Amino acid sequence: MKKLVLLIALLASGLLSAQSEVINNYKYVIVPRKFDFFREADRFKLNTLTKMAFERYGFKTYFDDEQLPVEVAMNRCNALYGNLDNASGMLSTTIYVVLKDCNGKEVLRSGKGKSKTKELQKAYYEATRAAINSLKEVPYNYVGDAAAAQYLASQGVILPAAQSPTVNPANNAPSQVQPEVKPQQTVNENTLFAQPIANGYQLVDSTPKVVLKMYRTSQPDSYSANGEGKSGVVFKKGNDWFFEYYVNDKLVSEKLSIKF
Repeated sequence: MKKLVLLIALLASGLLSAQSEVINNYKYVIVPRKFDFFREADRFKLNTLTKMAFERYGFKTYFDDEQLPVEVAMNRCNALYGNLDNASGMLSTTIYVVLKDCNGKEVLRSGKGKSKTKELQKAYYEATRAAINSLKEVPYNYVGDAAAAQYLASQGVILPAAQSPTVNPANNAPSQVQPEVKPQQTVNENTLFAQPIANGYQLVDSTPKVVLKMYRTSQPDSYSANGEGKSGVVFKKGNDWFFEYYVNDKLVSEKLSIKF
């Protein structure tokens, strides 16, 4: 029995260490304004509670409908995405806090947060708090921009040159010289970066400034859109995106360069 307990402890220790090694390479966490298992945003203030938890944990944390840092706007893989996994049943409320990377791969899962309280709001709050408290077992210490960029590159994620500092071998300090690693995708000055918002995306330029907001419709790859005094539709045709709107009763079709 003692051997079994020791084995479980060793496995848990190894798992926590592995999770810590991954999350230490990320500075940002994005939290949804609305969880999928609720119909309204920030129900019972759970989204705010989750966001604050990651902030206390040491991450720079944003809601998905806020203006994001440039490095995240330019490459969403430069952040982790926090969420709640609702595993509640008839007799109890059960919550897990999870972190996933930009490809949906789970990199951290909290312990089980459970409450048998019948009052729904109190039950969700208790269960979420319990799940959050279990994260204290996983240490977080950001490794720094240079090391983080190197890790992301090893995972096939190449950040834009401006976000990928190199290290000067003479003093191990970050250098201002452009890194040797080249971006996988060329980003021109007219590229717009898609940031998730409720029911769609906002498109920002490199300033960053929001130039267009696009909202989902019932048709795939088709959005209603408005911004800078224009209202119309954004849709995908082949591999290209277009924004169509009317000016003085004349249809204008504007090709967009969007990076999701």
